[in-house]
Amino acid sequence: VAVASPAYLAGRTPPADPAGLAEFAGIVMRSSRTGRVRHWTLRDAAGAEMPGRLAETITLDDPAALREAALLGLGVTLLAVPDVLPWLERGELVRLLPRWYADAGAISIYYANRTLMPTKTRAFIDFLVEAFQRERLDERFAGGLG
Repeated sequence: VAVASPAYLAGRTPPADPAGLAEFAGIVMRSSRTGRVRHWTLRDAAGAEMPGRLAETITLDDPAALREAALLGLGVTLLAVPDVLPWLERGELVRLLPRWYADAGAISIYYANRTLMPTKTRAFIDFLVEAFQRERLDERFAGGLG
């Protein structure tokens, strides 16, 4: 999701669509593995797609650093909902383009195999599943929800 601090947005007109993101100072993520800047494709509920291109004003390689730069009012960044949800809920960050989202992929648990699974591993998996259900994290992390 596209986010910025209220201070950064003060006196600025929010973008009407993903193309408008290019007009803002962008805080972008460079892959530490490939060295390339990550480009996002944003979607709306109707299935329309548009590139979410930000001006490369600040380039960092860590989602937490991108979030902190946005909190400091340095520009707009695109991050997965789990990386920004508490700050959105507290009003420290504002979501731009609430009808648009990027699919960051599924959250998965990987383990060796089911046969002879250690009790500790099964308990951990059960704990995670129950926590997601109890806290409704699947709904809270869904970028497609406005």
